[in-house]
Amino acid sequence: MTRLSIILSFIACSMPVEAQNYVAVSDTVAEWDLDEFVIEKKKSGNFKLSGPENAFKINQTELFRAACCNLGESFTTNPSVDVNYSDPATGAKQIKLLGLSGNYVQLLTENMPNFRGAARPYALRYVPGPWMKSISVSKGSSSVKNGFESMSGQIDVEYLKPDDPQGVAVNAYLDSELKVEANADGNIKINPNLSTEILAHFEDRYMNHDSNDDGFTDTPDIRQLNFQNRWKFVGNQYIFHGGIGYLNEKSEAGQTAHHFEGHNPFRTTLRTNRAEAYMKHAFILNREHNSNIAFMANGSFHDLDASFGKKCYTVDEWNGYAQLIFETDFSERHNLSTGFSFNHDSFRQHIRKVNDLSLPLTPLNESENTTGAYAQYTWKPSAKLTAMAGLRGDYSSLYGWFVTPRCNIRFSPIERLNIRGSAGKGYCTVFGWAEYNYLLASGRELVVENLNQEASWNYGINVDFSIPINAETIRLNAEYYYTDFDRQVNVDYDSDPHKLTIANLQGKSYSHTFQVDATYESSFGLSVTAAYRLNDVKTTYDGKLLEKPLTSKYKALLTASFSTEMDIWQFDATLQINGGGRMPAPYRLADGSYSWGERFKAFPQLNLQVTRWFRHFSIYAGGENLTNFKQKNPIIGWHDPWSQDFEPTMIWGPVHGAMAYVGIRFNFGKL
Repeated sequence: MTRLSIILSFIACSMPVEAQNYVAVSDTVAEWDLDEFVIEKKKSGNFKLSGPENAFKINQTELFRAACCNLGESFTTNPSVDVNYSDPATGAKQIKLLGLSGNYVQLLTENMPNFRGAARPYALRYVPGPWMKSISVSKGSSSVKNGFESMSGQIDVEYLKPDDPQGVAVNAYLDSELKVEANADGNIKINPNLSTEILAHFEDRYMNHDSNDDGFTDTPDIRQLNFQNRWKFVGNQYIFHGGIGYLNEKSEAGQTAHHFEGHNPFRTTLRTNRAEAYMKHAFILNREHNSNIAFMANGSFHDLDASFGKKCYTVDEWNGYAQLIFETDFSERHNLSTGFSFNHDSFRQHIRKVNDLSLPLTPLNESENTTGAYAQYTWKPSAKLTAMAGLRGDYSSLYGWFVTPRCNIRFSPIERLNIRGSAGKGYCTVFGWAEYNYLLASGRELVVENLNQEASWNYGINVDFSIPINAETIRLNAEYYYTDFDRQVNVDYDSDPHKLTIANLQGKSYSHTFQVDATYESSFGLSVTAAYRLNDVKTTYDGKLLEKPLTSKYKALLTASFSTEMDIWQFDATLQINGGGRMPAPYRLADGSYSWGERFKAFPQLNLQVTRWFRHFSIYAGGENLTNFKQKNPIIGWHDPWSQDFEPTMIWGPVHGAMAYVGIRFNFGKL
């Protein structure tokens, strides 16, 4: 062994945990033998994928730049994906992509649709942050492999894998509102082919927070237990991956004990039990041509018992999904993927939509079976051009036959320049009561009409260009997307001050989104991203084409991350400005005042975090919303929650001020 190799090997043994043991965190590739030691440059935590789709991956390097307690808090540093602020009554959140709500974003876990129906409003808190290995985001028209439901894009969550580097890791978190979280994950290789893994999560909040003194908690008290056991077998010609999971959650919010008079407080309570299982089987037919047959299936049972004052909603939801896939490369230039899929959704629901305990619960059962087939062809004549075209046909037990065409193309005329274009159609079945149950917290009457299947066309173009400057790189990106709805389901806040109506679109609806961003990465540990996005989202309400309410007109983002030599210290900062937007039509309250203004204004938010890495653990501390911006009077009619003027769902900004947190991550390695 050379003298230099001995010195470098000694340095490697002294490295902080993420540079040596946290390979999954930093994506650092290190190789060494008796005579040589090589360290390659650390990958960015947010990088674009090379295929024809406009897609990027967020890995653990990026996720660890913030507290990232769950999936809903994983996009703080990302310019493309927004997460709606939760309402104080239920904590429901939705992802927004291309200016459109999460109903139009297909949520996948490891390439299988998940968290549908009644789970959708609360799904972002069902995926703990430390469980995630990466998140892949595809904008616009994406692959037809995973179904027809992607209308504005797809988000695919990859969990930690049983065959990842063996070890046990623990994460603990505490914030200034006395929210406590604990996570543990561990895997073991039973033999060279078989591995298993356990993921565990606990969270609870031990303090009711009421920063504006209106007598209502700012955020729900959520107590959650979450568990998964996963298995993986890798053979020469066969691969199996499967597991089971269970979630128990109780969410409580409403009037605090020292504010309500008498014995009739307004409270919201959601009790959830969810069980799920999945399996994947892959049979390798020809390695030279990447020919394989795969069968994937998952199933879930979701039980929700919710009360909103005296209104009630209970549901037992069953979902089952199965897919058979065949893929092969005819040559280096030609790839074919074909398959069949089946999806089953059923809901056994009971509803009381008014605050009157003397009225019985109304039963309502809904179900849909959808069977489909697809073919997708990818042509890659050279490194400069890739084209992917897909077509699928599906039959719904509710809506009959429909066809989904999609196309994506990437052209690279010169090195470091990529031009992508996409066009395609998407569909979505809406189960109104299940997906919008959180609106029962409003004092208004919730009306769900007979709903059609939603349908839209999406068109997009994206240009990205990398500029090398000595050892550094500047990545530039610009994109434009247009979504045009043929059919849409809207929540009408405007037409009647005493009703919320979920109804079919009568008129035109569209979304224009334009985004530019630039990222600079230095060789001395500094990474900076600046982005600006403009949204023009309009829908017809009562015959008038209006801005979509509670949707920011624009977003500006600036993030910076700096790591000291050998990544011992890491400093992260994120500043974002959310543009103003339209509020639903205001109405007069009982005291003669208006419920709210016609528009909400732009507001800034600043998040900071510092991380200190050690050999087998790291400590992080930070703050969120350090600009201390809060939406004034987020709960309308708080003094009389039993009236029709009570409205806790008009949330467009944060409802609590600055918050501090601290956490610790242990990596015990192989036990």
